[in-house]
Amino acid sequence: MTQARVLVDGIYFGEGPRWHEGRLWFSDFHAHAVKSVSQAGDIRTELTLDDQPSGLGWLPDGRLLVVSMRQRKLLLREADGSLVVHADLSSVHAMLSNDMVVDAAGRAYVGDFGFDLHGEIRARGDLSVLADHPTAAIALVRPDGKVETAAEGLHFPNGMVITPDGRTLILGETLSGQLTAFSIGSDGRLSDRRLWAQTLTNPAAPRIPDGICLDADGAVWIANPTASECVRYAEGGTVLEVVATSQNCFACMLGGEDGRTLFMMTAPTSDFTSASSAPRGRIEVAGVSSARAGCP
Repeated sequence: MTQARVLVDGIYFGEGPRWHEGRLWFSDFHAHAVKSVSQAGDIRTELTLDDQPSGLGWLPDGRLLVVSMRQRKLLLREADGSLVVHADLSSVHAMLSNDMVVDAAGRAYVGDFGFDLHGEIRARGDLSVLADHPTAAIALVRPDGKVETAAEGLHFPNGMVITPDGRTLILGETLSGQLTAFSIGSDGRLSDRRLWAQTLTNPAAPRIPDGICLDADGAVWIANPTASECVRYAEGGTVLEVVATSQNCFACMLGGEDGRTLFMMTAPTSDFTSASSAPRGRIEVAGVSSARAGCP
């Protein structure tokens, strides 16, 4: 097991990390800001908005896409810095819009909470919500902003990656404790839903996927929100590597100059009330052997 080191602290709750133009970009939920950080640890604010930002991505022409969670919209930052609505996701999303991956053609796949996760956990006092919850959908947003349902009946769709050939989307279904794969058609539509890896193999010490990232060997790193760790899986479910973090891990991304730095977003809790009360989130890093691949 490798031990991560803290790169920066003092953020509220980091999500949607993306390596872009020599910096790690991420959403800081409760600061209502998109920020970036260098490998040296200097943070800058890239934009602010009047909502919680989540998933991030870029169109082929370099314009930034940002998920606006509560408004259930996908925002676009124009070349002049202005933010406009790229797509309204409310026809597909029932609750909070969340994580996103954008493919090389500019098609965005955006997940949805589906229900009040944190309210249910507070009410039940544990993760019994895993066994009984409404399902959710992924929205497909085309480059022109048109929205359709890409997949539904998902158990809290979370982090997503697309393989380098553009033919497979892998996502974390957090509340079923598994990684799920879809085939991507030439028109961007998803089909052939299948199990890629089961991660919830020990309910007494659950490993469930939140944010995920893909490496050049075809393995997937999952951020485990129930423990202080980031875990690398092979297709089929074999655990290849574990990186220990100082706090629970909610998102991860490979980046750095050679693509072999694993960035991990950690915090004491994801509960919105607690996480917004003080900036206790961190970005932690560790060197790994296999570099970033695919999208994002």
